[in-house]
Amino acid sequence: MKRLIAAALAALVAFATLSTPSRAQDGVRIGFLECTVDAGVGLILGSRRDAVCTFYDADRTRAIEVYDGRITRLGLDVGITAASVILWAVFAPSFDSWTAGSLAGTYVGVSADAALGVGGGGNILVGGNRDAFTLQPFSLQAQAGLNVAVGVARLRLTPL
Repeated sequence: MKRLIAAALAALVAFATLSTPSRAQDGVRIGFLECTVDAGVGLILGSRRDAVCTFYDADRTRAIEVYDGRITRLGLDVGITAASVILWAVFAPSFDSWTAGSLAGTYVGVSADAALGVGGGGNILVGGNRDAFTLQPFSLQAQAGLNVAVGVARLRLTPL
């Protein structure tokens, strides 16, 4: 069972990585977004989890802004997960694309997660002010629980 979940997770993360929007590949990394996500329960066809997200500079040495976040997923989402942390690299068309509060908005993309005790996942999202930003997984999402999820993810960021 563990091997099956691991294989499914690897395939889903590979799919998510190959689905990266081309604008992300053409942009520059302007920083990192780290979200601490509340524990939750997958409701078969979707889920919703609240988060607190911190935007860091490109060296990940200085916190710049904090956002209230809500992650919703539409698709297969079955199980229970503990609180988790997601780290994304933030890409923009140029360094001057970012101004205070400009990461606020809605991001949409593909998502894949699996956990059997310990697990992970990946989410690639595009959005923010004028859809100018792309969030790419910098490292796999670390989570604990019993969960399988794949579908479309939406992240809403509101400045605190």
